[in-house]
Amino acid sequence: MSALKLRLEAQARAEGFALMRVCKPGSIGQVPADLAEFVDRGFHGQMQWLAERMAWRGDPTALWPAVRSIVVLAESYTPESDPRAGLEQPETGVVSVYARGKDYHDLVKKRLKRLARWLIAEAGGEVKVFVDTAPVAEKPLAQAAGLGWQGKHTNLVSRELGNWFFIGTIFTTLDLTEDAAEADHCGSCRACLDACPTQAFVAPYRMDARRCISYLTIEHRGPVAEDLRPLMGNRIYGCDDCLAACPWNKFAVEAGEIRHSQRQDLQAPPLAELAALDDAGFRARFSGSPIKRIGRDRMLRNVLYAIGNSGVPELHAVAARHCDDPDPAVADAARWACDRLDPAKTVPHDPRI
Repeated sequence: MSALKLRLEAQARAEGFALMRVCKPGSIGQVPADLAEFVDRGFHGQMQWLAERMAWRGDPTALWPAVRSIVVLAESYTPESDPRAGLEQPETGVVSVYARGKDYHDLVKKRLKRLARWLIAEAGGEVKVFVDTAPVAEKPLAQAAGLGWQGKHTNLVSRELGNWFFIGTIFTTLDLTEDAAEADHCGSCRACLDACPTQAFVAPYRMDARRCISYLTIEHRGPVAEDLRPLMGNRIYGCDDCLAACPWNKFAVEAGEIRHSQRQDLQAPPLAELAALDDAGFRARFSGSPIKRIGRDRMLRNVLYAIGNSGVPELHAVAARHCDDPDPAVADAARWACDRLDPAKTVPHDPRI
């Protein structure tokens, strides 16, 4: 390993990253075919941006022709307790662990930029940094770099970190020594597949995003299919079930700055409280949070599905207040929730749906 790479790794750890590895831009040759199959089968649902940017995701040099090495970094966000415990509190909502604090895009990108500036100061060259918002195939790149492997749940798993971590990348024009790719260590385990509430995995390593609760609560616009709504439980933003089930989490490391940003009001937010938020209240409450990206209407739709699944009769009145909401998906969710909690008080179906 070159002296520069050793110093870079030391600096990465000083910045708070748990792991660093390096790969070359041509090391993910299988991605174009895998992504094309995913899109051809319609598994991407409404995520049209996946179909539109396939060339860039499949070839980092299409995104930036000058790139010669890709530095892949992991930042842990390991929860202090099993996030599935919130599923036993039906009057509250469950928010995915990564979204319980400040927007990770901002937190991780600041660290990446500081590290990239250090690299330029030490060795020159040019750099670009990415955290989940550009058409970069982070997980295949991370596996090619030896950071971990894509498990049967399609998320990255590390023998050193489990699967609770964010991935960031630094593209550079410098020629850094590459690491060996990581092998698959899932073996015969299928804990993540069996944990999925909606059976979104059509096979090991293959997901139909249209059934994934993370996709349904964050990416999907409009009403969710009625057969899937009961399976969502009280998950109102994302889902951690497959991640939490992975036995490799016994090696998970403590989170740093990410944990310190965790907000208590998002640990078990009361559904009635969230349902009372208007647009201004939603934006104020979720300022600086990744949740703000989905907007009040989509969050309220999710909250109303959770209310309908709660089995708490007192929440009927909360749902009923939204049966005439200007957003058709919200109004539909409110009527569905009312029907679930008290069929005798079913509100007439909205013809807009």
